[in-house]
Amino acid sequence: MADPVPLKLLLVVAVALVDADGRVLLAQRPPGKTLAGLWEFPGGKIEPGERPEETLIRELAEELGIRVKEACLAPLTFASHAYESFHLLMPLYVCRRWEGFVQPREGQALKWVRPRDLATYPMPPADLPLLPALVDLLGP
Repeated sequence: MADPVPLKLLLVVAVALVDADGRVLLAQRPPGKTLAGLWEFPGGKIEPGERPEETLIRELAEELGIRVKEACLAPLTFASHAYESFHLLMPLYVCRRWEGFVQPREGQALKWVRPRDLATYPMPPADLPLLPALVDLLGP
């Protein structure tokens, strides 16, 4: 019996942007992408040589047109999830301060959601374990 092929480790970073009303921003994966139609926290793949905070600053500028300072990114929790062809490791940060106005720059739908309602949005399996920590932090 052959040894199983180890899954490639994919490092992705995400952020829960929290507005003044305590709502969290979700982005819907656009058609044509893997897991299209599911809702997720903004973020993206960590490029070689990048720190997670640098990735979020870059991704938030590209995806949403906002500027975030590293000091405003607070690590909260992480997800570790085995998909069929890779293993995802995803730290989740919380950010309550940014410059600019959130706009969908990559054709994605955006929605501000109350913490208690996050679980009603279909999400990728790796995102689901992140929800209890967010609700504990932000309240219902």
